[in-house]
Amino acid sequence: MSEVAIRRALLSVSDKGGLVELGQGLARLGVELVSTGGTAKALRDAGLDVKDVSDLTGFPEMMDGRVKTLHPMVHGGLLAVRDNPEHARAMEDHAIGAIDLVVVNLYPFQQTVAKGAERDEVIENIDIGGPSMVRSAAKNHAFVTIVTDPADYPTLLAQLDEKGGVTTLDFRKKMAAKAFAATAAYDAAISQWFASVDQGEKFPARQTVASRLVSTLRYGENPHQEAALYIPETLSGTGIAQAEQVQGKELSYNNYNDAAAALELVAEFAGGDPAVVIVKHANPCGVAQRGTLLDAWNDALACDSVSAFGGIVATNVPLDGPTAEAICEIFTEVVVAPGADDAARAAFARKKNLRLMITDGLPDPSRPGMTQVVIAGGLLVQDRDSGHITPDMLKAVTKREPTEQELKDCLFAWTVAKHVKSNAIVYAKDGATAGIGAGQMNRRDSARIAAIKAREAAEKYDWAQPRTVGSAVASDAFFPFADGLLAAVEAGATAVIQPGGSIRDEEVIKAADDAGLAMVFTGMRHFRH
Repeated sequence: MSEVAIRRALLSVSDKGGLVELGQGLARLGVELVSTGGTAKALRDAGLDVKDVSDLTGFPEMMDGRVKTLHPMVHGGLLAVRDNPEHARAMEDHAIGAIDLVVVNLYPFQQTVAKGAERDEVIENIDIGGPSMVRSAAKNHAFVTIVTDPADYPTLLAQLDEKGGVTTLDFRKKMAAKAFAATAAYDAAISQWFASVDQGEKFPARQTVASRLVSTLRYGENPHQEAALYIPETLSGTGIAQAEQVQGKELSYNNYNDAAAALELVAEFAGGDPAVVIVKHANPCGVAQRGTLLDAWNDALACDSVSAFGGIVATNVPLDGPTAEAICEIFTEVVVAPGADDAARAAFARKKNLRLMITDGLPDPSRPGMTQVVIAGGLLVQDRDSGHITPDMLKAVTKREPTEQELKDCLFAWTVAKHVKSNAIVYAKDGATAGIGAGQMNRRDSARIAAIKAREAAEKYDWAQPRTVGSAVASDAFFPFADGLLAAVEAGATAVIQPGGSIRDEEVIKAADDAGLAMVFTGMRHFRH
């Protein structure tokens, strides 16, 4: 049946937004309204005639409202195949009236969990009758219209007005798809709560995560790939997906990926002096923390100005005009910041393609959570790398211990290395990166590439020597051989921070001692594949 006339509607909603307007629109079209509890009261308070569900079932709501719609008089009216003679005869024999429209949204389970409710209250907010009606109506969408999202109320009323009180099969199919997605997401949230909160299971036997579409994207990593941005339904906190886009063209898949990487790294400096992170292809190519944001920008850019072209910039403090003007001097894809003054916005406005993203604060680097990677035939799930090192956790393993400044540089380099693709080597000096080597198949090459970038920067800016001279070097994992460390020595590093744990640690420590380096072990590694 392609078109179905709406003569009777059953409404039972937790979210009362738009309810009265919907009820008035349906009443105007002569639709009989049937409802439950608070929904019926809201409609009556608006002056609408409403029949209680108990008038259909012959049973009152009971057991604190747990039982009200779970009845053949309701589900028979929803599930009956109208053009099936046996179904029609059963409806007639038992005086079951057809229900043509169901408008339901479910108990606020997720909101109840989010506010920190006690277990009993959480359990009471698991909807039973609502999902049952939604699924019945959605299954029988050939004859019944189901609406679960208040955002669809205007579309429903517009179709009824346009079509003379009927809905089309295409509309009912679309609403049925949304309805099953809604109940699936609801059940996913409940199962997650039971597993992770109630039972304390990190890796339950079956895991379902529901996500909500934010937007489709122009394309994926490459133009022949399609892509979209989703937000998990149970996500807490904010990130690049929630940022306000002030200007610029639509972000691409790669823009989101790179901007997320930049935001995660700059968040490590939240609450500190102004910091700037420049990212290219999800790897930082320059990071600096200074007394002013402009100085931080200049020193971050100086680390690798070649790679910074077409990159992503993130700051830990709101943008000001002078910094924005300086950023605009090179081609920049995206700028992410927790704010921007009028002068900064005016500067960026002259670059119409530059995307300016304003975040509501910065994500917490130590927040819990899981990451997922899709592999052929499976899904890899792990804890977020929220590991954090403090000075008292470090173990000096060389004859010479680091100076106070070397220790600061070690920790700065270590913070950056956590966000660099393995094998990662980061040189840092005086709160700025001097050279970054990322994603190489061996650690020695990463150390050499980072040193090359430092020498190129020295030549470009006419420095007396590369900033790797007198720097600290961080390695995201242990040095399996002394060659990587010796490459750092060659670049002029005087201090080293690394996890330790190699079978050749003694060989590496001896090489550091022979070179007069100070070296500390963290006991923690930061592989980032």
